[in-house]
Amino acid sequence: MKNLYQIARHLVWLTQFGLSVALPPVLLLLGAVWLKNHFALGSWIVLVGLLLGLFASIGSLHNNLKSIDREGKEDTPRTPPPISFNNH
Repeated sequence: MKNLYQIARHLVWLTQFGLSVALPPVLLLLGAVWLKNHFALGSWIVLVGLLLGLFASIGSLHNNLKSIDREGKEDTPRTPPPISFNNH
């Protein structure tokens, strides 16, 4: 049963990771195309939307990798710091 829980947990994490990395560029690109067509803006708005989407995707990737690193470090047992009375 624990193995099934681990598989489901990893599947949920993988789905969340994929959506958080793939969705921002797509949504911002679609929003930029809508702005271009609705307000008759130039093609530069599409480039801005794509760049913002890529930056959001990179930020999400960075946060997910930090989360993975934190989770990996929690698995190792921690040793308490040595007791010292000279640190004031």
